[in-house]
Amino acid sequence: MAADEKRNGNTPDTTYAVVIPTLGRPSLNVTLRALAGAGGPAPARVILVDDRKGPDGTTPLPAEIPAALRSVTTVVKGPARGPAAARNTGWRAAGRVPWIVFLDDDVVPGPAWGDDLALDLGAAAPRDAAVTARIDVPLPEDRRPTDWERNTAGLATARWITADMAYRREALEAVGGFDERFRRAFREDADLALRVLAAGWTVDAGTRTTAHPVRPADRWVSVRVQAGNADDVLMTRLHGPDWWTRAAAPRGRLPRHVAVTAAAVGTLACAALRRPGAAAVCAAGWLAGTTEFALARILPGPRNRAEVTAMALTSVLIPPAAVWHWLRGQVVHRDVEQLAPHPAGTGHGSPPPVRPAHEERVRR
Repeated sequence: MAADEKRNGNTPDTTYAVVIPTLGRPSLNVTLRALAGAGGPAPARVILVDDRKGPDGTTPLPAEIPAALRSVTTVVKGPARGPAAARNTGWRAAGRVPWIVFLDDDVVPGPAWGDDLALDLGAAAPRDAAVTARIDVPLPEDRRPTDWERNTAGLATARWITADMAYRREALEAVGGFDERFRRAFREDADLALRVLAAGWTVDAGTRTTAHPVRPADRWVSVRVQAGNADDVLMTRLHGPDWWTRAAAPRGRLPRHVAVTAAAVGTLACAALRRPGAAAVCAAGWLAGTTEFALARILPGPRNRAEVTAMALTSVLIPPAAVWHWLRGQVVHRDVEQLAPHPAGTGHGSPPPVRPAHEERVRR
């Protein structure tokens, strides 16, 4: 369809703005340097959303903006409510450009990124709300990757990752942008894509490539990311239980975590009730489940002392953390209603009314 438009002399407008939410990490400067050297048509605007909170939010953003980007770069203050809210602030501040390209502040656009982006946007059909990028996660070549490195490598196959994602501004306006109830960098991208698809748009796969290096993390990072189980509850409330299939999202180990946590609770309860036999059975179930989980994380990795120790410790903590956040999500999102289907035929040319994402609901 886009090719027909070009043959008729009706070349689509591929002007774009780049929106980068940031907490002021040093990686932002690497991203900006790569963007400045990416070649091809330059962005009409670059919006840096300073999403720091607390004392850091009152100091200038520690960004080294390359000379090639200074005239088009604007720093705006974010609401410090997570990346979804920060991206909404950014694209609304970007002006009336037809395309918004979201980048994370820890990615590295490739040297041909600008030219490839122009091709991606130029080839987009009128009903394409978004064009994805190819995400490359560099892993060590001299050893097996750690559990955290393998976790990050999963971004390379994430379906609608906003580490590098180009959205048509019209589509963002049509569905109200990102849902700001997603406070972490998790599931907010899948939620938005499912909503634009439900509104009659399509999402196309692009050819540009962006690297997403593995950022440094301590041994407890795998425990902290279990907070995403609450976001999975929100996704189910909004999109129904089949959203996993539609988003091509892995289901994870929550059922096993529930079983292992139940065995741990059963052990303590039976011990308190002075039922040693039942306590021993529950303890054996907990030990077997925890051992299986730890081995599943240790065996693919480098198996050095630091990694084995971290996997042993966190494999004990992850199941109850996952269950806690899942239960918390059930409480926090108990009143969330499933999104209303959009009328047939909405999409390019007849977008639904603009309203905040959290208002597009219907009672089940």
